[in-house]
Amino acid sequence: MKAPPLVWVGRVLSGIFALFILGASVVPKLSGMPVAEETMTLLGWPTGYVLMIGLMELAFLVLYLIPRTALLGAILFTGLLGGAMATHIRAESPLFSHVLFGLYLGAFLWGGLWLRRADIRAVLPVGRASKA
Repeated sequence: MKAPPLVWVGRVLSGIFALFILGASVVPKLSGMPVAEETMTLLGWPTGYVLMIGLMELAFLVLYLIPRTALLGAILFTGLLGGAMATHIRAESPLFSHVLFGLYLGAFLWGGLWLRRADIRAVLPVGRASKA
């Protein structure tokens, strides 16, 4: 059975999200790169949390990429992104480039899931008038 173009666009968005999270966040944290510890310190986090946050990101990403657990992964990752946004607000980071970056990532996360899953589109309709 051939997947419709909508599903393929969703897979591409989800893939872009996954590759970005792996390359920009998970790998630096799990490999002990100094930039990960320095960034966490600048944001007010003790360096001891770098590994734990990296493992959570990896676990949530794996859940998101497995079709049966994708919704759970998206929900958990949304919570993590909300925490990142709150951290940037507390650290008084720039609004559009730092604070709202979690929102941009969330748009890719949920946009990809919405496009690749008909059940999600049914629960979260976009552009349809609701019938009361």
